[in-house]
Amino acid sequence: MSSPSAPGATTGAATTPSSAAEDRANLRSARWGGLVGTALEQYDFVIYGTASALVFNSVFFPDLSPAVGYLGSFGAYAVGFLARPLGGLFFSRFGDRLGRKWVLVTTLYLMGIATFLIGLLPTYETIGFFAPLLLVLLRCLQGFGAGAEMAGGTVLLTEAAPPGRRGYTASLVWVGASGGTALGAVVWLAVQQLPEDAMLSYGWRLVFLSSIVVTAMAYLLRRKLQDSHVFTETAKEKAKEDAADARPSPIKDVWTNSRRNVLRVFLMVAGVSLNSYTYQVFMGSYLVSNVDVDKAVFTRALLIGAVCGMGAAVFFGRLSDRLGRRPAYTVAALGMMILPVPAFAMLNTGSPVLITIVIILGFIFAAEGSVSAQAAFLPEIFGSRYRYAGVTMGRELASMVGGAGPLVCSALITWASGSWIPVAVLMIATVAVSLAVTLRTPETRDRDLYSEADAA
Repeated sequence: MSSPSAPGATTGAATTPSSAAEDRANLRSARWGGLVGTALEQYDFVIYGTASALVFNSVFFPDLSPAVGYLGSFGAYAVGFLARPLGGLFFSRFGDRLGRKWVLVTTLYLMGIATFLIGLLPTYETIGFFAPLLLVLLRCLQGFGAGAEMAGGTVLLTEAAPPGRRGYTASLVWVGASGGTALGAVVWLAVQQLPEDAMLSYGWRLVFLSSIVVTAMAYLLRRKLQDSHVFTETAKEKAKEDAADARPSPIKDVWTNSRRNVLRVFLMVAGVSLNSYTYQVFMGSYLVSNVDVDKAVFTRALLIGAVCGMGAAVFFGRLSDRLGRRPAYTVAALGMMILPVPAFAMLNTGSPVLITIVIILGFIFAAEGSVSAQAAFLPEIFGSRYRYAGVTMGRELASMVGGAGPLVCSALITWASGSWIPVAVLMIATVAVSLAVTLRTPETRDRDLYSEADAA
């Protein structure tokens, strides 16, 4: 398909003053919708992860030993990531046909409703086994909605951005994600001011019930989003072929023609995802159960780390525009490979200052830096006809690795009688694989997004 003259393409065609003004307005709307909308939606996901590390082992798995209770809590957490690929596959069909905005608004409702209902759940003491069962079911619904969220945001912003600024623009999704983490940490810090029995009784519920306000605010921003020119132009061609029954579904299309790149994205993201959730979720439980640190220490560190992560997201997004996608990711990956051993040594001191430094560095390199370097990279790998499906399949299959990370790390700690060495080895090894695959991936900076062909 030929490349139309439109913003975001690399053809350099002229636009009229009115269309240029409209494009700038749409880009501002996309940036704010992607940043703030993702921040508010990420809030839903983050408060669950924090609850898994600090509360749910006592509320939903009270009859188990502390170690096994954490395994149950992180098992319920991981289940949501098993649902993410299913949600991603389901919504990718609509994202490549009905538009990115439609998916982003729909998934917002799914996550918001599921999170709100978790706040209403009876505990194990009230209904026994059915309490964790209902928790798992709602976690699945939350994960199903989250499965298309990050891919949708990064694809929309990558397509909407002008050449030379795609990395920065797409990284705003991760600025928003870090902002959502910070917001969740603030709410948890407020709840932790309650006495312990009050927090375990109703305090944690207030955190989840607050999601109804967050969801409403996110919707007000998301409803103003406009789909990119890349999508609208490609959709016209798709409509013609669909009418002639000439085009398969996006999922079948991407799997038939680009399964190599789906696998590539999976491997590029898997190590990043595991390291990210290890710092954001597992280390909280490790500090409480193995180092005997007060829960509020981790929550405060999470807040400071998330704020620093917002700056790191912008830095690595801009770095990917300046140096290229691969060099920017390499910097982040090397940081992730160096960090685990000194990180656990610092955590074991129990020093709030050193713990905060570890979480800050975890956000800079793992939770935000690496994913921001990949923000425009992943959409640029795929052609326009199945970009959403390709990014979603690769990313969300990899998210299963990340989501299982806290569970696997907790099991390794138990198996190793409290030693953190197997966890550090796992973190380093998975990043090494992601880096090796990235270095074998073609550089995609500023490629023509209207092209139906993959970058490689």
